[in-house]
Amino acid sequence: MINAVLDTNLLVSGLLTERGNSALIIDAFRDKQFNLFYNREILDEYHDVLCRDKLGLPVGDVNELLEQIKNTGIPIIPVRSDILLTDEDDRVFYDTAKEANAYLVTGNRKHYPKEQFIILPADFATLLKI
Repeated sequence: MINAVLDTNLLVSGLLTERGNSALIIDAFRDKQFNLFYNREILDEYHDVLCRDKLGLPVGDVNELLEQIKNTGIPIIPVRSDILLTDEDDRVFYDTAKEANAYLVTGNRKHYPKEQFIILPADFATLLKI
């Protein structure tokens, strides 16, 4: 099975838009089509961003998704890397993906170094054949 870490921007996009690769990836996670790795710091980031008033996401939908991640995702504690990143908040996603030998799926490739395991939602959807 494919391993993945989902950047927060994918969840935002997938919850805001019913169609598109990000929504398909969330549905694929719910259908257990890939292993999703996370840790407490990632869950906190998901919660903080998804609950922002300006997004207008229903709290029930956010809480349901976060509960699904906690219940069916795989918790992991990554080793902190020393790689240079443009945004330190992205480090936990990078480190978690490296530790889990997983794809890091993000709509913001420019925030990360050019590495083969960091891919766009469209590429991950293709890998999943969805």
